[in-house]
Amino acid sequence: MEARHSALCVEEAEDAVKELRAELAKAGIILPSLGLDPVSLARKVPCPLVELGRCTVETARRLAAVLR
Repeated sequence: MEARHSALCVEEAEDAVKELRAELAKAGIILPSLGLDPVSLARKVPCPLVELGRCTVETARRLAAVLR
């Protein structure tokens, strides 16, 4: 049961990353480091976190503009 729950959590997190990447691309924003946080995947029972990563100042400003 625990393994199935973990697998579903990872799958859900991967889907969220894909969805976010696609929506950001529509806005012309690319976050090169966007992905799953490897440390959160290394736990005995993974509960993945999404790693947004670093970006340029220009990308940060574009992201802020989209969120306004």
